[in-house]
Amino acid sequence: MCGIVGAVAKRNIVSILVNGLLRLEYRGYDSAGLVVVHDAKLERVRSAGRVAELGQKSANTYGELGIAHTRWATHGVPSERNAHPHMSRDLIAVVHNGIIENYEELRTELTAQGYEFTSDTDTEVIAHLIHSHYAQGSLLIATQMALSQLVGAYAIGVVAADNPHQLIAARKGSPLLLGVGVGEHFVASDMSALLQVTKNVVYLEEGDVVEVNLANYRIFDQLGNSVQRQVHVSELDNDSVELGEYQHYMQKEIHEQPQALANTLESVCNSQSLVPGIFGAEANTIFPQVENILILACGTSNHSGQVAKYWLEEIAGIPCNVEIASEYRYRTSVPNPKTLVVTISQSGETADTLAALIHAKSTGHAFTLAICNVPESAIIRQSKLRLLTRAGPEIGVASTKAFTTQLAALFLLTLVMAKLRGRLDAEREQQFLHELRHLPAAVQKVLALEPKIAEMAKHFANKHHALFLGRGMHFPIAAEGALKLKEISYIHAEAYPAGELKHGPLALVDADMPVVSVAPNDTLLEKLKSNLQEVKARGGELFVFADAETHIKESEGVHILQMPEHAGFLSPILHTIPLQLLAYYVALEKGTDVDKPRNLAKSVTVE
Repeated sequence: MCGIVGAVAKRNIVSILVNGLLRLEYRGYDSAGLVVVHDAKLERVRSAGRVAELGQKSANTYGELGIAHTRWATHGVPSERNAHPHMSRDLIAVVHNGIIENYEELRTELTAQGYEFTSDTDTEVIAHLIHSHYAQGSLLIATQMALSQLVGAYAIGVVAADNPHQLIAARKGSPLLLGVGVGEHFVASDMSALLQVTKNVVYLEEGDVVEVNLANYRIFDQLGNSVQRQVHVSELDNDSVELGEYQHYMQKEIHEQPQALANTLESVCNSQSLVPGIFGAEANTIFPQVENILILACGTSNHSGQVAKYWLEEIAGIPCNVEIASEYRYRTSVPNPKTLVVTISQSGETADTLAALIHAKSTGHAFTLAICNVPESAIIRQSKLRLLTRAGPEIGVASTKAFTTQLAALFLLTLVMAKLRGRLDAEREQQFLHELRHLPAAVQKVLALEPKIAEMAKHFANKHHALFLGRGMHFPIAAEGALKLKEISYIHAEAYPAGELKHGPLALVDADMPVVSVAPNDTLLEKLKSNLQEVKARGGELFVFADAETHIKESEGVHILQMPEHAGFLSPILHTIPLQLLAYYVALEKGTDVDKPRNLAKSVTVE
């Protein structure tokens, strides 16, 4: 989950490294560091603080070759001694994202060879291991030999003091890309770090090792064969990763949801009918064979899958199971070759979800579909079918627009499957397409409620716990609301199906336990109203996000946010927005770091 930037050029690259890390802080911000090669020496600067502090400490540093890193701690506490880059005998320097599973064994062997360890990290073994092979005289060969001894996941950058214009990089299980310039080249974990210098990018594939020089680069696959990889021109621009008028990225990304949904739905909403081909050329062959669906995802993406289960079973009439990806491969399951395995990931590099996909394929699941925001990601490449959620870069650690665009993509899957199964006639298809076209405008109306939600958030400033309630397809939305609140405000929050309230959670309800309820105007509304009365009778304070015509009235201890309209099956998407804003404004009231909550990082690329 760390961020890597590397550069080789005929100019000082320190500002390129630091500015790149600033764009990658969403991936980890426990500590940061960089190393440059200058006058045949390694000059290293590290900080136990944020990248801005590193920038200050390195202001007078010069180098034309260097690597840099912003860390999310796995092995060893956040500290300067554990910050990357790690060095071996002042000759080799390494930055690393991932986890080396056999580092203890390697550390014992290297210690016996006389290497001294100065950190608690698994990464330091890589530096010493490369050094131990460097007698071969080639940094490329030494790195390849070292990588053959590693067990685990990695993206690495390597430089040597006596190679002033050579950078070696490699990836296995963690993302890394190559930025192509004119007389200069770069590596990074994410394209956003390189927009300052190039838009030409090569997405390294699993097992690739790249040797980067001033004039050119060479890529080798995991077997050591020289290979060619396509150069892509990134569609990202600087505006998409700048804050602009907003105070935080999370606020910006909440407000970008109408456009993100419009972009995701563009190809469908401009057509007159739904076709399987939007999921890939093979969808026409695969979808008619599908008997059931298995959704694998983690965190927020898992919540989108849980909503989709309601849609798929009610609208499409197809059985659907949703599993937490990090648990799926560690249990014995019963594979069905007619199952469509759907993986959902914002980054497409989520380690647990990727591993679950690979495990599913190994058990005989050939029908795979990825729903993802990154076109060249590992999960996309590992899947036969795919649908891109065109949310654009999401920098805030707490996912917002990625989640709602995932829901939109899953709704499209529902409609296509329903049509193929004869459960969607032409009139109903047109009605759903009309509702999808209207969705961005409906979300914009909900965003207009922001001032009211900001006022509501003040009631949470001194609370330590909260309950979230929902029923049916809105229960996963309540769970997502609870997750957002705990992620960025550090208030302990739990979600329950409202009908479960009296089966235990009601014991927690008192004046200090706010209860947030999602109250759509659907068939479960009257049941939900009874659950709310149970809370009110125990002195609980209610915050109800209610649709139009729900007739839930505000009173002492009952705060109502009236939604502009009821969106039917698309209601979960609309109800997500106020819960995101509630979490955001509660975090502002509490003064937490909204975009970089403690202990978390955006892209979970380690297990």
